[in-house]
Amino acid sequence: MSQLRKGNRDLIKEINRNLVLNLIKSKGPISRVELAKLSGLSPATISGIVADFTASDLVHEMGEGESRGGRRPVLLRLNHRAGFVVGVKLMDNAIASVLTNLDAQVLYHRVVPLKVSPLHPTSGDERTSSTSGTETPSTVGVAKESILSAIIQTIEVTIAESEVDRQRVLGIGIGMAGVVDGETGICRYSPFFGWRDVQIAEPIAAHFKLPVYLENDVNTLTIAEQWFGHGHGVDHFAVITTGRGVGTGIVVNGQFYRGAVGGAGELGHITLVEDGPLCDCGKRGCLEALASDPAVISQARLAVAAGKPTILVEAKPLTLETIIAAAEGGDELARQLLADSGQWLGIGIATLANILNPKLVIVSGEGVRAGEWRFGPMRKALQDHTFNDLADGMEIIIEATGDETWARGAACVVLGEMFKSPVQREKAVDLMA
Repeated sequence: MSQLRKGNRDLIKEINRNLVLNLIKSKGPISRVELAKLSGLSPATISGIVADFTASDLVHEMGEGESRGGRRPVLLRLNHRAGFVVGVKLMDNAIASVLTNLDAQVLYHRVVPLKVSPLHPTSGDERTSSTSGTETPSTVGVAKESILSAIIQTIEVTIAESEVDRQRVLGIGIGMAGVVDGETGICRYSPFFGWRDVQIAEPIAAHFKLPVYLENDVNTLTIAEQWFGHGHGVDHFAVITTGRGVGTGIVVNGQFYRGAVGGAGELGHITLVEDGPLCDCGKRGCLEALASDPAVISQARLAVAAGKPTILVEAKPLTLETIIAAAEGGDELARQLLADSGQWLGIGIATLANILNPKLVIVSGEGVRAGEWRFGPMRKALQDHTFNDLADGMEIIIEATGDETWARGAACVVLGEMFKSPVQREKAVDLMA
């Protein structure tokens, strides 16, 4: 029983410290008196906690506030340079990294190319749709050792070139496409590298002797929106990314939602057309196979091969940029291809709206460069397919985001863990046990 009581005391102490730290972070500059008032803790408890924080340089005293009778209060604020975190976005052809302070301000950013080779080709039914519209062999996977080595090297250079004290780097966040189990740091499935059940976080953590958090890349972007973007202060919102694929990040009741094994938000793999185009996931008729940038390019190649009238026949290479340019130049086929992709995307978002009823939907990713040729039809399809006018009160924001923002989101995953309640951490440990 004595151990249980001590454990309870230690947990309560950690809860109190976490409460005070989050108040300083969110309300600062703030006085000790105000901290006691907002937290409900005694002035003596507040003084002890603040003394620990200032001794460790986590909190700074920054002058005096206005007096309300008596002595002027000393104001406290979080020392944003007391620690730093690294955020990484792993892509199929590049690695983006940032180093931020405790306020998620980016102090250093870099993008390096990633050159990988497949292990070996597949055969039989394991095939994928190429940008030419034909089915070609996919790959079983890319050697994880080469990817892990590239990530570690990128982080090493990021820390070194940022010129911060290495001892003050507190953690690393990594975002990547696919189904990710954040609790275990395992990539359950990677569409880019052909991985299944590959441990990512553990070897990187062993190298740096730091906590490493793995998360789906769209989820990291959603966390970034929740921290400092349009989703800040919004209890119910979703982020939809369109480009190389279609993904979703979800916030419900102010809490980020990952699902049972980190697979929540695979909106791109809902089936919309039975026996439709082949998707990278191996199934047919997925939203991603109908609405993504590669899907548009694939349909354009098929149209050109079929002899349909279009200036795209002269496009070499045929890319989304050339399709957009053709649409802006009056090409009807190009306009129809972008409109079709937008319509399918709108149907997908309507499905999400019918299930979750978010207040806000943020559409992002490299695919937003298609502009209104894609998003005008998307909005119409959303209105047409949403139940009982649920879309009327839902705000749609379309914004372009660069690799730095995605990597910054991965850094925010680390910061979120740092400021998480000890009770939430204990629940996470219980779930893993």
